[in-house]
Amino acid sequence: MSTNETISLDAPLDELLDYAGRRFEVAFEPVTASKHTLDILQITNMAKYVERIASHAGKDGVELPFWAKIWPSSMVLAHLVGNLPVHPEATVLEIGAGVGICGLAAGAAGFKAVITDINPDALLFSRINVLKNGLDDLVTVQRADFSQDNLGRRFDIIVGAEVLYIEKLHRGLAKFLDAHIKHQAGAQILLSRDHKRKSMRFFKLIEQDFHQANKTIGCKASDDGGTERFLCDVIRLTPRKLAG
Repeated sequence: MSTNETISLDAPLDELLDYAGRRFEVAFEPVTASKHTLDILQITNMAKYVERIASHAGKDGVELPFWAKIWPSSMVLAHLVGNLPVHPEATVLEIGAGVGICGLAAGAAGFKAVITDINPDALLFSRINVLKNGLDDLVTVQRADFSQDNLGRRFDIIVGAEVLYIEKLHRGLAKFLDAHIKHQAGAQILLSRDHKRKSMRFFKLIEQDFHQANKTIGCKASDDGGTERFLCDVIRLTPRKLAG
């Protein structure tokens, strides 16, 4: 396969799956978020895949496929989003989505959701997951860089898991959130992260624009090596300035 091969995200599911299958070893895995079990496309040979791309690394090193991993903090956030009350026409934006688990959970709960990422493979997997789970009437997928883009619209809810770990993106992220959240009562931003990541600079940047509340939640993740326990922080931000 040519490395220059591309495919439109508007292609049918079978074509998208065929394209993904030529680039990765993949399979759907059931993932339960809130009240819904979703089929999520996963790379099945992650260790071998990382080893292969590492062997072809250039002078700038390897860009690891963090987008492909379902992080414990993503599952915590997906569960919370899936249990939010759904109001008519309420909209959700997921940033740094990876395979889109939070946006998918929002769609399964009845929200109109937009899943965004900058990685084309993340967008491919997210779009496949939307179609596989029959959510294409509620969930769309598009490229967005939360450090600099403007989508030209505001949302009732913005969610993002593990989007705070790169400090140089904090200022752009703070501006993006303020530009895309509705300035009205009930609007909220929910961010989740591993408890060990503190990201104090980000919270200083947003303190004038948002009220902040933090809750630490215990969670666990299981794989072939057993069960590992984590602490995840969920940060809720609400706009200080409300429209009119």
